[in-house]
Amino acid sequence: MNGGQDQEQGNTRHWDPVCGRHLEAPEGHPSSEYKKRRYFFCSEGCRTAFERQAERFRLNELARAGALMSPGRVRWGLA
Repeated sequence: MNGGQDQEQGNTRHWDPVCGRHLEAPEGHPSSEYKKRRYFFCSEGCRTAFERQAERFRLNELARAGALMSPGRVRWGLA
């Protein structure tokens, strides 16, 4: 998953990394950039929560994608 995006039948669907809500179109929604990725949010409250703990949300995103984190190394696979 890349920056709160999900590929579905050739269309890009965006989702809010804080509350998990799917966004039909990111235009007009609050957004934030973190580590060269653009994240979209359903509300300013979710954007503010993300900006307070952006690294935590990024690590959760990696875990959902299948990265298992251990001290000093990263292993890829399914949990």
